[in-house]
Amino acid sequence: MVDAAELVVRLVLALVLGGIIGIEREVLEKPAGFRTHILVALGAATFTLISLYGFFGSGADPARIASNIVVGIGFIGAGTIWRHPTGVGGLTTAASLWMVAAIGTAVGSGFYLVALVATALAWAVLYLFPRVERWLPRRATGLGTLAVTMVDRPGQLGTLGTLLGKHRANIESVQMEAGRDGKVNLYLGVRLPPHASREEILLAVADLEGVEAASWTS
Repeated sequence: MVDAAELVVRLVLALVLGGIIGIEREVLEKPAGFRTHILVALGAATFTLISLYGFFGSGADPARIASNIVVGIGFIGAGTIWRHPTGVGGLTTAASLWMVAAIGTAVGSGFYLVALVATALAWAVLYLFPRVERWLPRRATGLGTLAVTMVDRPGQLGTLGTLLGKHRANIESVQMEAGRDGKVNLYLGVRLPPHASREEILLAVADLEGVEAASWTS
């Protein structure tokens, strides 16, 4: 058995390490942020301590609770994954929750070195790797259809074309249909280059003056 001070140290360390990972998610306003990551790490550490010492001498397998932590965190992680017009979001948040559960389990087990190194590596992945990703080669994102509802006035299509040109996107086809209340619906066949972000382009289009709605339809 470990003394009470050691138990407290493990729980506090789980709180701190979970918070380090959660700060980045909180800053980016992700579905699971600072407090959620702390609670997941703290919960994993608590369950691990109960498994190791709460049933000490009973003959129970302490690995059973750890294995169930891995399964249980999947339900929380799945709740952060969502589908949007440009793809699927929340995967990194789900992975970070899974990671802090592992870190909490390591702390609860007394594997401080593993927990500290894992936290440092996870921090590097979340904070530093996005800068590296920008330089990695990617497949061309291919042809997509951008649907835009905007005010029907001279120069609007040119403004939209200029914006897409800044993102090195080629307009391969244009369909227009009259909308209501002086609006026009545009359906643009757009071919995107490697490294282009559909979500980034969509947000930029939506911010244009006169644009009422924008979405990728394919």
